[in-house]
Amino acid sequence: MTTALEVPAIDIQTENADELRVLVMAPFGRDASLIVDLLERGDHVARVCDSIDDLISCIRENAGAAILAEESLTAADVAKLTALLRQQATWSDFPLILLTLPGEVTRHSQARRLLRQPLENLLLLERPVRPETLLSTVQNALRSRRRQYQIRDQMEQYRQAAEALRRAEKLAIAGRLAASIAHEINNPLESITNLLYLMRNTHQTDAGKRYLETAEQELARVSAIATQTLKFYRDTGKPSLVDLSESIDSVLVLYAARLAALQIRVVREINSIPPLLAKSGELRQLFANLIGNAIDSMRAGGKLRIRARAINNGNQQKYLRVSIADTGSGIPPDLRTKVFEPFISTKGDTGTGLGLWVSKEIVGKHHGAIRLRSCTDPENHGTVFAVSLPINNE
Repeated sequence: MTTALEVPAIDIQTENADELRVLVMAPFGRDASLIVDLLERGDHVARVCDSIDDLISCIRENAGAAILAEESLTAADVAKLTALLRQQATWSDFPLILLTLPGEVTRHSQARRLLRQPLENLLLLERPVRPETLLSTVQNALRSRRRQYQIRDQMEQYRQAAEALRRAEKLAIAGRLAASIAHEINNPLESITNLLYLMRNTHQTDAGKRYLETAEQELARVSAIATQTLKFYRDTGKPSLVDLSESIDSVLVLYAARLAALQIRVVREINSIPPLLAKSGELRQLFANLIGNAIDSMRAGGKLRIRARAINNGNQQKYLRVSIADTGSGIPPDLRTKVFEPFISTKGDTGTGLGLWVSKEIVGKHHGAIRLRSCTDPENHGTVFAVSLPINNE
């Protein structure tokens, strides 16, 4: 083949160069080295494959197209390649460029045509091939391959969106069910509370009074959980003055059983802070997400430190700064810049990947900021989320 003509580089953008690399299998003569040299001068990524098994292995890893010399293909090679291509994903139609032998139509050329017939998405180039023809064919093949990758990415996005909607619907159903249950159990709880009050005022032994006190305490705890569950589900949607300390305490009430079961010590450092104009339900959701994540990271116990204080920035703007720190496993470095993106989860299959994204949206809606620090060192690990919310955010 001729290689004297210089051809301008073809600019194809891709995040992964291997996805658009061109594989070349031409084991006889200098064709392979000449083709690779031509492609690389055209700013393509190219690789020589010495055998059909090597070619198949490279296609499985990642590739944009393959150039094959017709004389190198045997019936067994075509069978292996056909079997691989039939296993492609629905979005994939891997392009093959076949360099055919020159000459008239003969019985031998007809046999070669029947041999290659099972191969799909096949582009034929008769030798000798001009460099610009080869590069133009490669360009078209890679453009087609890139469109296939775009379809693949869109399919993945649709799958993630559908999964998110499914999970969101399940969460909504669970929320409605929890609110319904909380509403229904509030009435009998009030009746039991009244009965306990009446029993307390009748003649009882000291032991009986202690039992009644314990029963009242546990009943008050159940009533508080039911009330907070209703508050999570019911939100007027209008900003109002919110006691941040009360919002955080309501979340801790909901997580009290998990905190006790995991032996997590809670250190609460909330100074006297002014109320905040905000949506109470959204703030509860924000702190429930952050505290829930902290608990999930401390499966073997630890310490949960919650601090809240009023601060001023350089422009005399007043903020409420809330930090939630845990001694858990920490967030891997490669995820720290992505955790606020949707569908990014550190919990594997058990997480929706939406909690921190929703939290950031809530903070942004209240004109605030959220930041994190995390460490995964064996002797110094844990995560701190710091939320700053402006006090005057009318």
